[in-house]
Amino acid sequence: MATRTAGQTPGVAPGAPRPDKATRRRLRRRVRVAGLAIDPMTEGEVVDHVVAALKRGEGGHLVTPNVDIGWAAARDPEARELIESADLVVADGMPLVWAAKLLGTPVPGRVTGADLIWSLSEAAAFYRHPVYLLGGPQGVARQAANRLMERHPRLLVAGAETPPHGFETTQEGYPEIRDALLAAAPKLVFVGLGFPKQDRLIARLREDLPGTWFVGCGAAIAFAAGTVRRAPRWMRQAGLEWLFRLLNEPGRLARRYLLHDLPFALRLLTVCLFRRLFS
Repeated sequence: MATRTAGQTPGVAPGAPRPDKATRRRLRRRVRVAGLAIDPMTEGEVVDHVVAALKRGEGGHLVTPNVDIGWAAARDPEARELIESADLVVADGMPLVWAAKLLGTPVPGRVTGADLIWSLSEAAAFYRHPVYLLGGPQGVARQAANRLMERHPRLLVAGAETPPHGFETTQEGYPEIRDALLAAAPKLVFVGLGFPKQDRLIARLREDLPGTWFVGCGAAIAFAAGTVRRAPRWMRQAGLEWLFRLLNEPGRLARRYLLHDLPFALRLLTVCLFRRLFS
């Protein structure tokens, strides 16, 4: 059986010219779930992919869709395009993982922004790639940076900021963020502003920082800071993290989870099950 050495692109013969970024993306086998193209990768493979790209001087955009993002993408063509144009798309929500399995195209499992903020920071610390945290309530990004540096003392934090509320509606909002990032010159940026706001911002920033990786990470910055509690591991593995968050933040999340996400997840799994049984 042929083996593949680390960093070798699938489908490319050893010794052949290295394909460009667009070609490498096409060569990766993607799985379609809820109309989204998902990369069937483990957390470790995602970290390796980002590190290898940075070594080549290439940046990128990582999206971790959950059910809420899937619901938004099903209703909004712009949201769908933000996901489709990303360099890496990995399943955050367990219903997406279950749906992929029902369709006979399984993915290895969940890859969450809340986990990647730690594992990518560990890799960044090892390779001395500066990171930047952008998002969360005021002061939370700095708290998250401090906790990340406590765990990884070699981590270089180039900045930790929260954009002012409504920055995207003001003339000076985007230029201030862009200029701060250009001055900091990070290699890895965690943007925790919620989908699709964070990904709209990333799409613009990539034009000015083509060698930087951007991770749309939602609440991961608040999780890393410890200001928002994550569900116990068993609830995450059972697909019940949404229930834990709903019980802790009912006023903010009840409408989203109960009226949008839960019905969407049930419809998705039902359709996938029928396809599995009658295809």
